[in-house]
Amino acid sequence: MWFRNLHLYRLHGAAEIATGDLQNLLAEKIARSLGGSEPRRMGWIMPAGCRASELLVHELQGQRLITARRQERILPASVVREEVEERAEAIETAEGRKLRRQERLALKEQVYEELLPRAFVRTQRIDLWWDHRRQLIGINTGSRKRAEEVLDLLRETLGSLKVTPLAVQTLPMRAMTTWLGDPGSRPGDLVMGDRVLLTAKGDDGKLRAQEVDLDSDEIQQLLDSGRQASQLALGIEGRLAFVLHDDLAIKRLRFDDALLDEANQADDGGDAVTRLETDFLMMTQALGASIERLIEWMGGEAETREAT
Repeated sequence: MWFRNLHLYRLHGAAEIATGDLQNLLAEKIARSLGGSEPRRMGWIMPAGCRASELLVHELQGQRLITARRQERILPASVVREEVEERAEAIETAEGRKLRRQERLALKEQVYEELLPRAFVRTQRIDLWWDHRRQLIGINTGSRKRAEEVLDLLRETLGSLKVTPLAVQTLPMRAMTTWLGDPGSRPGDLVMGDRVLLTAKGDDGKLRAQEVDLDSDEIQQLLDSGRQASQLALGIEGRLAFVLHDDLAIKRLRFDDALLDEANQADDGGDAVTRLETDFLMMTQALGASIERLIEWMGGEAETREAT
């Protein structure tokens, strides 16, 4: 249940919707297995698993959890290309001529359609956290593209959804570079980690450092040469550690051991749903407070134009 990554979005003018009504709307877009010729499909699934609960949404103290399932057929381009080449060669040998470009494209489409039903299916579970009090949505995926796909599914489910990526007053890259280069600028509860991605202007590329002292002279020299931090390992004392990216994505989330121990010691009576909800509530309490603090570190939230 504990999220590993987080893409954050601000809700704009979201209408109140009762949990029961949301459950019914989600049920209309419930996940179904891929058809034989479908390349991909998304739908909602039960966060606790269909054997444990029929609930498609869990709500606790204004925090909602819903889960999407994404299925995609994996058909490597190299497999299609090899099959096309074999068939093209056979046709050209039999007819004594070279295939035209349009004929090759038609052959490629035919091969793709024939091989797709036999392709492996990759299944991904993507959890969505909906914070009603803060009017935030957080999606547990390392990919911005996947996060947007889940939002599209939620938009289809609700009929409309106005959201924009969370934005702050100080650009994350500028803030991270300042904290890295000037220890005195760091907030009191900010804990520096041991990894960074430094980006240079121009064509000098990127330099990734892991398990290093970020206050070392070597790192400072790189900053002095004009490099900037586009990823930085940080922590909030007593809550969690993470890698912050320059688009405000939060990755490699690790929650404080004391919090995990407290969750493990909570009495769930051996019930999977109770365990899920206990972990979810404790996680979102830590995340919500941490996100508020992160926004404060960066000068507050920036106004964004509402999405439609």
